[in-house]
Amino acid sequence: MNSATPRRPLLAANWKMYKGPQSTAAFVERFAPLYSRHPDRTVLFFPPAISLQAFLDARGDRTDLEVGIQDVHTAREGAHTGAISAAMAAEAGVAWGLAGHSERRREFNDDDRAVSLKLCRLLEAGLRPVLCVGETLEERRGGRLEAVLTRQLEAVLDHVDEGASVEWADRVLAYEPVWAIGTGETATPSDAAEAHGLIRSVLARRVGAAGALAATILYGGSVKPENIRELLTADGVDGVLVGGASLDPDSFAVICEGGMDR
Repeated sequence: MNSATPRRPLLAANWKMYKGPQSTAAFVERFAPLYSRHPDRTVLFFPPAISLQAFLDARGDRTDLEVGIQDVHTAREGAHTGAISAAMAAEAGVAWGLAGHSERRREFNDDDRAVSLKLCRLLEAGLRPVLCVGETLEERRGGRLEAVLTRQLEAVLDHVDEGASVEWADRVLAYEPVWAIGTGETATPSDAAEAHGLIRSVLARRVGAAGALAATILYGGSVKPENIRELLTADGVDGVLVGGASLDPDSFAVICEGGMDR
């Protein structure tokens, strides 16, 4: 991590629509002995909502394995069949929540306003949000990286009162190069460093240099054991948001355990 201000590294697993309660319990049973407690980093899981309780039960006293919800509704409560509110997630015992994941934006039409509202609901419920931003292949080829990241961040900053910049030490963002997910294109550490630098520039303009430096920014795009060390040493990369490689306990243990030996 070549950043001016040291931040606690964060390694997060997003399981998407994989692993029901039984397979979740089996994962934790296998993963826990492979990954020993490390006070110098945070390991975080986003299981499907139906498997949250199974994860919490299976981890037992391993509270170092933190848990979050993949999505919440924009409303605090109401007649929204099948939806989950941020307050419900907090009551269930999770501490984190995703907002703005590329798949939610693409498949469920979560626009910038919806993402902003969801992030607000997470904050209101006392959950720590992970705000996801990133550009598509078309946007990247069109040279719109900076414009897209600026728009996505400004939309949230316009609706969320963060208060003093020092509070950004608790804020987490994740850069997803959507163009590098399932397209055959490959994102490099320099791609990550460029995007993370742009994100910090936007934050600096809005919340000040101290807040921008304090924020944790994750990289999320085809992270695997083979590239974890290189990614984590890229300038401004404070951790990773892992998809496919997090579904295998052995693979994710390598990312969490061996990848931090630097």
